[in-house]
Amino acid sequence: MTSSSRANSEIEVSVSARNVRRLLSFQRYLRSSRFFRGITVPNSSNILDDDYNGQAKCMLEKVGNWNFDIFLFDRLTNGNSLVSLTFHLFNFHGLIEHFQLDTMKLRRFLVMVQEDYHSQNPYHNAVHAADVTQAMHCYLKEPKLSKSLTPWDVLLSLIAAATHDLDHPGVNQPFLIKTNHYLATLYKNTSVLENHHWRSAVGLLRESGLFAHMSLENRQLMESQIGALILATDISQQNEYLSVFRTHLNRGDLCLEDASHRHFILQMALKCADICNPCRTWELSKQWSEKVTEEFFHQGDIEKKYHLGVSPLCDRQSETVANIQIGFMTYLVEPLFAEWARFSNTRLSQTMLGHLGLNKASWKGMQREQSSSGDDTDPAFEEMDSDILPQENRLS
Repeated sequence: MTSSSRANSEIEVSVSARNVRRLLSFQRYLRSSRFFRGITVPNSSNILDDDYNGQAKCMLEKVGNWNFDIFLFDRLTNGNSLVSLTFHLFNFHGLIEHFQLDTMKLRRFLVMVQEDYHSQNPYHNAVHAADVTQAMHCYLKEPKLSKSLTPWDVLLSLIAAATHDLDHPGVNQPFLIKTNHYLATLYKNTSVLENHHWRSAVGLLRESGLFAHMSLENRQLMESQIGALILATDISQQNEYLSVFRTHLNRGDLCLEDASHRHFILQMALKCADICNPCRTWELSKQWSEKVTEEFFHQGDIEKKYHLGVSPLCDRQSETVANIQIGFMTYLVEPLFAEWARFSNTRLSQTMLGHLGLNKASWKGMQREQSSSGDDTDPAFEEMDSDILPQENRLS
C-alpha cells in the first residue's frame, strides 16, 4: 500500500457504519416524539414541544440574533443542533405548509444530513453546518432580501446552507489531489469537495423522498440551483464572485425582482455565512478559530506521517492560530464582508464588520505576545494562489 493510499484510509468512513449510525439516530427520533409514536398533533410546531427542553426552545425564539450561541444550543439539543435548528427554520418560514412537506420525511432527511457530517472533524461537522444555516437565516431576514425572496428562494437557501459541507472528510482539496483520492479523480481536481457536498445532498434528497410530490422538472431545477449555491462556497473562486459582486454594486444594477440576480445574491450570502466566524462575538469566534486550526494541524500530522509534504497553514510546529486568523481575515473575510456591507447597509452588516475589526485586533495582540517579529499576517497566505485573493489584496 502506498503512502497516499494509507493516508486516504485514515480519512475514509465506512458506508455501512454510517448507515447503521443513521438508522439508530432516526430510531431515537421515532422514540422521542409523540408524533412519531402515532399520536396525532394539530400542527407541526407541536413536534418542537416534544423534542426541545425549555432552554433550547427559548434559544430558538432568538434564532435570528447574531450572537446566537450554536455551541450552547448543540449541547442543549444533545448534539442535534442541525436537525433542531433547520426543522425550526422550515417551520418559521412557512415552508412546511407552503410546499406541503411531510414532516416525517423532513425530519428523516435532516437526520440523514446531520449523520453524514463527520462528528470527529473538529470544524467541518454538523455544528458548523448549523452555524452557517443560522447565519443564512439572519441574512434572509435582512430588509433587501426579506421583501424580495420567494418561498422557493428561502427553501433552496436553507437546504444549501445545511448541506454545504456534507460528508466533508476533514482535509482540503490539495490533500485529496496529491493522495490521488477517488473524489479528486471523479471531479477532475475541480471544486472537488464542493461537488461532493452537492452530489451528497442530492442523494439524500432523493433517498428521503421529501420532494417526491413535486414535478420532475421542479426537482431537477432544485438540485441544480442548490448545486450552484454550494459550488459558490469554493474559496478558490472567491476572486471571481467578488469581482462580479463589486461590479454590480459599482453599477448599481442589481435588481432583486430578477430571479437570476436574487440567486447570485444568495450565492454571496452563503459565501458570507460559510466564513462568518471572524464576524461573530469574540467568545464564539475564538472557539471556531481554534477548531479550524486543529483540523488544519490534523491534516498536517497525516501529511508528515506519510511524507506527503505539509500543506500551507497545516504545520503545528511553525503556525499559530493568531497568524492563521489574521491572514484569513485580511485576505478573505474583510474584502467579502466590506462588499456585503455595501449591498446590505444594515445594522447587522455594520455589527459584523465591528466584530471583525475587534477580533482581528485581539489576534494581533496575542500575536505580539507570542512573537516580537511584528508580522501581521501568516506568510502561508502570501504563498497561496493569487486567484483566491481579491485583486486589490494580491501581493506583488
